[in-house]
Amino acid sequence: MQPFTQRVIDIIKHIPEGRVMTYGQVAEQAGSRRGARQVVRILHAMSNAHKLPWHRVVNAKGEVAIPDDEGRFLQMMHLQGEGIEVSESGKLDLERYRHSPPAWEEERF
Repeated sequence: MQPFTQRVIDIIKHIPEGRVMTYGQVAEQAGSRRGARQVVRILHAMSNAHKLPWHRVVNAKGEVAIPDDEGRFLQMMHLQGEGIEVSESGKLDLERYRHSPPAWEEERF
């Protein structure tokens, strides 16, 4: 497994319940400021195998970005189940729910 991929997996595993990170935020913390699309691919390919809380990753606008209705609904249900308020259109308040790991935690990755 590539080091970037492993860091992305570790970062996503450590997003606490009731909090979210953006694809770009995960990519930047993993060492690639422009790697948001890679984060999407990693989530798509490895969420089940690594038991990732995939639903805790949203786009930079604070929106559920899954295009298909079933996946979108499932992500919204998971987020709401953790106490995150999500509008019917799939938008949430990033200011309120964004996870920003402390500096010591960032050094782990």
